[in-house]
Amino acid sequence: MRVELRDVTVRNIISGITLDACDEVVGIVGPNGSGKSTTLRCVYRALEPDAGVVLLDGADVHKRHGVARSLSALTQESQVEFDFTVAEVVEMGRLPHDRDPARDARVVARALDAADVTHLAARSFLSLSGGERQRVLIARAIAQEPRVLVLDEPTNHLDIRHQLDVLALTRGLGVTVLTVLHDLNLAASYCDRLYVLDEGRVVASGTPREVLVPELVAEVFHVTAHVVAHPTTGVPQLLFDQEVTP
Repeated sequence: MRVELRDVTVRNIISGITLDACDEVVGIVGPNGSGKSTTLRCVYRALEPDAGVVLLDGADVHKRHGVARSLSALTQESQVEFDFTVAEVVEMGRLPHDRDPARDARVVARALDAADVTHLAARSFLSLSGGERQRVLIARAIAQEPRVLVLDEPTNHLDIRHQLDVLALTRGLGVTVLTVLHDLNLAASYCDRLYVLDEGRVVASGTPREVLVPELVAEVFHVTAHVVAHPTTGVPQLLFDQEVTP
């Protein structure tokens, strides 16, 4: 499923954001306050842009019916206030779909396993650590069986093993993934293409190899980056110095 943003503007935050993603993993990176989360909020309809349009397979996402059956989101604000079990939280991902108890049970079981939280199924969600909660919320998003998955900092609170597992999992779903990541090396490893935001605008886009170059990193992030090839995959990885080299 194709997601397109065309000249999306939210007053004083983002301006003229244009990007597209279709059956691939697209990352949005940039410094704090650059408009990354605001851009995603326009995609999952938490925010309606002041100008421009977000399209889902060519239809305005704010006017299209049944979006929840096609698009799921893991947001920074995702939380569960009541004392549900982990299995009940993940089962909430089935709410947009017609009830089919047998199928729902199979989908929930697969999502729990994929996020490595099956052993927590009977636990109270509120009793979990931050990392465990994050994995449960990822399982809920997967259980929704989306064709578009929107992830705002999905690796928050996760140890390195689960960071890698979650990003590999999202790549393996075969759906359109639009994700905000702060870690540029994870973005380089798991994203097909990147959009770099700075001060509310797209300042670069392309493959990680095209985008993550020392000149751009210095200009946008104000650090010196040394680009090396990962010894196994060959993808670009960055080593940082705090000071920008003149």
